Amino acid sequence: MYRIGVDVGGTFTDFVMVNTEGGPTAFHKVPSTPDDPSRAISSGIVEMLELNAVSPEDVGYVGHGTTVATNMVIERRGVPTGLLTTKGFRDVLAIGRQTRPSLFDWSVRKPGELVERHRRVEVDERLDKSGTVLAIPDLDAVEKLVVQLRDSGVKAVAIGFLHSYRNPEHERAVRDLIRRVAPELYVSVSSEVVAEFREYERFSTTVLNAYVGPHTQKYLRRLREKIAACGIRVEPLTFHSNGGLLPVQTVEELPVLTCLSGPAAGVIGSARIGAEIGETEIITFDVGGTSTDVSLITGGRAQFTSSRLVAGHPVRMPMVDIHVIGAGGGSIARLDDAGALKVGPTSAGAMPGPISYLRGGTEVTLTDANIVLGRLNPVALLEGRMKVDRGLAYAAIRSQIADPLGISVEDAAHGVISIATANMSRAIRSVSIEHGHDLAAFTLFAFGGAGPLHAADVAEECGLNKIVVPQEPGTLCARGVLLSDLSRDYVRTALIHVNGESWAELVALGAELSTAGHAWLETEAIPDAAKELLFTLDARYRGQSHYIPVPLDALGDGMLAAFASKFHRAHADQFGYSLEGRDIEVVNVRLKAVCHVRKGETVVPAQGISLGAARLDTRQVYLGPERGWIHTPIYRRALLPAGVLFEGPAIVEEMSGTTVILPRQTAELDGFGNIHITLQR
Repeated sequence: MYRIGVDVGGTFTDFVMVNTEGGPTAFHKVPSTPDDPSRAISSGIVEMLELNAVSPEDVGYVGHGTTVATNMVIERRGVPTGLLTTKGFRDVLAIGRQTRPSLFDWSVRKPGELVERHRRVEVDERLDKSGTVLAIPDLDAVEKLVVQLRDSGVKAVAIGFLHSYRNPEHERAVRDLIRRVAPELYVSVSSEVVAEFREYERFSTTVLNAYVGPHTQKYLRRLREKIAACGIRVEPLTFHSNGGLLPVQTVEELPVLTCLSGPAAGVIGSARIGAEIGETEIITFDVGGTSTDVSLITGGRAQFTSSRLVAGHPVRMPMVDIHVIGAGGGSIARLDDAGALKVGPTSAGAMPGPISYLRGGTEVTLTDANIVLGRLNPVALLEGRMKVDRGLAYAAIRSQIADPLGISVEDAAHGVISIATANMSRAIRSVSIEHGHDLAAFTLFAFGGAGPLHAADVAEECGLNKIVVPQEPGTLCARGVLLSDLSRDYVRTALIHVNGESWAELVALGAELSTAGHAWLETEAIPDAAKELLFTLDARYRGQSHYIPVPLDALGDGMLAAFASKFHRAHADQFGYSLEGRDIEVVNVRLKAVCHVRKGETVVPAQGISLGAARLDTRQVYLGPERGWIHTPIYRRALLPAGVLFEGPAIVEEMSGTTVILPRQTAELDGFGNIHITLQR
């Protein structure tokens, strides 16, 4: 059986195919189609199957990561959305929190609400904080409100009532009414999206889910149709932000789960590969066409968070903790009004793309700078499949940057790379040094189409001593999809002061979540799959406003002491102290239901004979004003032998990426085909 992993990026769509019975792993890459991402997915799958002489009937698994939902929020391309909320809470989304992350920056503007005020309507209903009914909604009045919203052009409705996480009865009654009165509307219910307290974050997440729901639904249905038209008989799975896969039907109901779908797959893949080679302390460095995504892996485990902002809007969902900045191969370089050189966050994207890609691009990008300096192949990329034009990029850098600044084209292009390096380095420090971690103890795991291209510069600037570049780094997020299991997350707010008597309430909540988790796992008819339930308690000392997650092997009677010990230790690890005499409060009970699937081998061991055989050519590469143009050997990665050390400067080319090794750096392939780069200080 063949398994296919797909990652849809802003510039390219990546593919990895593995045979569970053994054999070589196939890697493929095609330009993305932002107007309809499913076109690139289906055409890329067909190309990869034909190139490898694989029949569609032999494909038993297709998983894909996508940022379709996130891009809709960023670009404000969702549908007109309405909100039904408790009387008196119409403006919760507009008021938000009092946090001001950019207090002294007058240029910062709060993003506009996704639901206009005239489409945020109040329902006269009320529950108290324990879920007891204080006022029953008048469904006849609600019906009139729903009709008004529909007639105003609304295509989706979010329902968010106060304290519905305790008692979803009112939300469900209104949901059923909408499905009866206006079945064409997409409905998103807060108690089904995120059953947690704190109405602002819950309402925001529910509105986001409704805002992107109809378009995501259409995209996934087109994807299913096109994959079926390819002759593949299985339904595709979708990667979600918490590091697992979900059936398409679940994602159609909860598209907000995919907000960090693609980048999260890269982090999970890095952790799995790191475990194979004995690397447990990792900083993932994923540079694509539009963004740089960095994350921390400690003790072999990815870091997770329960909330983050997506285009300025809070999303309350468990997800891999990833820091994203607008710096990628397509990031546009320009002079600002004061004549200073800036790089990003605006990107040329897949269309028109960099100037050198010959697709009509007119603005200089980071990729153009790399091509002009010889760091990227100045003739063709993707092993010759994609022609590029260095001359066009050179002329554009001269006219747009070099001449206005009165410097050489080489220095202008190197300035673009230096600014991008500084931006990327700041992102790495934000997830490491700013949280008390020593960078010298970590390995930089470089992937994405441009990650290995910039890793050596970033490592030098940050003080990192080691870099690992996985095989076909530009497709690692797709590979991460193949290295992941099916999973779904459940949560219930508890707000329980923990003691010997109240522990039974938490166990009962855990049993309720277990029932839901088992029911979902039973729907996943995967033969021989191991199924597992993983609990986490969000806890804090009484009186605190913040909380920390405490993973548990199980949630049962007699486990209070073990939980308390874990919590004190976790608090000390995160904040440097613990208060063992202070009472503990459990805020939320979380469950992750996991269906472990057979993955197959996704690496091709190094098969090269000698460095001489792997050396394709030499070319002039500009490595900065101090080093100048250097005659640099170019190696083909597939021909590099394992265990043979070679020194920089050197460039290693492969289909999905280019690795730059600087002077005073050495490189060597391990038995799994990963490049290990060591910095000599």
